[in-house]
Amino acid sequence: MMCLESDGAGTAGSSSQDCIPGAEDGGVETLSGRMSPVPPILERKSPEIHKDNLHKDHVPNIKRANVAAAGILSVGNVLNYLDRYTVAGVLLDIQQHFGVKDSGAGLLQTVFICSFMVAAPIFGYLGDRFNRKVILSCGIFFWSAVTFSSSFIPKQYFWLLVLSRGLVGIGEASYSTIAPTIIGDLFTKNTRTLMLSVFYFAIPLGSGLGYITGSSVKQVAGDWRWALRVSPVLGMITGSLILIFVPIAKRGHVEQLKARSSWFRDMKALIKNRSYVFSSLATSTVSFATGALGMWIPLYLYRAQVVQKTVEPCNFGPCSNKDSLIFGAITCITGFLGVITGAGATKWCRLKTQRADPLVCAVGMLGSAIFICLVFVAAKSSSIAAYICIFAGETLLFSNWAITADMLMYVVIPTRRATAVALQSFTSHLLGDAGSPYLIGFISDLIQESTNKTPLWEFLSLGYALMLCPFVVVLGGMFFLATALYFLEDLAKAEQQEPCSDSFTVGSCSDSEEASIL
Repeated sequence: MMCLESDGAGTAGSSSQDCIPGAEDGGVETLSGRMSPVPPILERKSPEIHKDNLHKDHVPNIKRANVAAAGILSVGNVLNYLDRYTVAGVLLDIQQHFGVKDSGAGLLQTVFICSFMVAAPIFGYLGDRFNRKVILSCGIFFWSAVTFSSSFIPKQYFWLLVLSRGLVGIGEASYSTIAPTIIGDLFTKNTRTLMLSVFYFAIPLGSGLGYITGSSVKQVAGDWRWALRVSPVLGMITGSLILIFVPIAKRGHVEQLKARSSWFRDMKALIKNRSYVFSSLATSTVSFATGALGMWIPLYLYRAQVVQKTVEPCNFGPCSNKDSLIFGAITCITGFLGVITGAGATKWCRLKTQRADPLVCAVGMLGSAIFICLVFVAAKSSSIAAYICIFAGETLLFSNWAITADMLMYVVIPTRRATAVALQSFTSHLLGDAGSPYLIGFISDLIQESTNKTPLWEFLSLGYALMLCPFVVVLGGMFFLATALYFLEDLAKAEQQEPCSDSFTVGSCSDSEEASIL
């Protein structure tokens, strides 16, 4: 007869020595013979004790190193978006220099996004299988070199500038796809939410700095091409810092999940994940609106002031950069406020409902649509009123960026997160800002061709084209509401993934990057 006793769970007056023969000297009698006691020296080398001591001694240093790595990755994200929107900050000068219409100017952003979205799934696949920080650094070095080279393109070769923006999109795709997954593997729960909030705050911050850098450098240097030479230098420095200081994080290291499945199985699981699908569609609407508004709003407000006769029309460069500077500053501030507001609202709403994340995003989208509509009403008579509406609309629109990324981390297991981010990036750009800048420019040109080419109709045609944006934002709010219906179910499925049971095989379960390099 055998009796078992757990720590402190046995009945009073009984002990393991009363129940197990041979326990007096530490040995145990089994059916196959006598088992000797474990030597003290082996007990002292127990992996559990060793891990505990290591954890106590090194956790503060590891935490500081991880926070520093997240900071470097966030700076890199700032530079990605700074480079992307520097072109928008000098868009009027580019039109004047190369002699292109609105549709041609919109093509610069469209080609950039198209190459970005095509490259994103490729880097997602590579990011789940190879050394991620090497891929990140190579991507930064590549787009920095291409951007710098594009500043020397002669004015008769506009197609070459368009091609260069496409190549820059490939380089930046590597970063946007892989960097969030490294942060997701360095932190968990509320800390991960905070770090992802900082990382995604870099999007509006970098976008705003792109407008400011483009217009300011052009003003100082007297040539818009110098604006394209700032981000490459900073990019080379950041790429080197990533190689040196960002650790080689294990995939799923902090969550200890099973080994990675095949790419086709990952894709099948993601397509069946309804929270992921609806949130990706919602992200597409955000990309559509931010891509179109970011590209055209400064030019739209400039044309509004020409109609109001507060500024003179610019027929020869360099042109006024005031609207780009103001819009850039507003984007920086609203990005910070949006991330803080979104994170704070989500934290408070989680006390009320477990569906807080998608519901906060839905409310932000629907509120943003209202203020974006008011921009086009106010711009006809008051630029100040238009800027106020832009401020409110952007704050609400930016409030969902970090929350959406955090939702993905909750409903997708770590070993397929890079693939999930890549697929979401591909979808959001394909349905969003890949076509929206060109579409808005094309509609504007179409309206102008059917009317008199006057400053009034240049302003009105662009405004009518931009009115498409608030309707798309409302559609995004509906997609976030749909996400809320399935969020808890998909969250539970992700949490039910079985952890590795063998403490000696953690490395094989979490898939170390080790020394695998492209």
